[in-house]
Amino acid sequence: MSAAIDAPRIHLQRVYDVHSPFAHPTFLVDRLWPRGVRKVRLEGAQWLKAVAPSTALRQAFHAAPDAWDTFVTQYCTELAQQRHWQVITSALTCSGEVTLLYASKELQCNHAQVLRDFLLAQCSA
Repeated sequence: MSAAIDAPRIHLQRVYDVHSPFAHPTFLVDRLWPRGVRKVRLEGAQWLKAVAPSTALRQAFHAAPDAWDTFVTQYCTELAQQRHWQVITSALTCSGEVTLLYASKELQCNHAQVLRDFLLAQCSA
């Protein structure tokens, strides 16, 4: 039972629904700055462009949104080949909770969901 209490928590929020100050370490995980959002609004959040899907992968997914499983596999491969996400796992280790901000209108099938699952797998490994 204590393992569930100590389990890291990764919150996902649309960037358009939040304002600083943030309760937990917060990371914007989009490659492009969200349209219409002023930088002062996200003061205190760290922008980690490098953890977002590559431009080519993002464009391929937007062209074929039904290829979700392919996107997930390819994005996890990209994440495994780099280490930029370790900033997030370090913050997660220190505080136990982090928030990932994303701009997608899609709430269920977006890269932040994949990134969260990838990070949780890294923490439990």
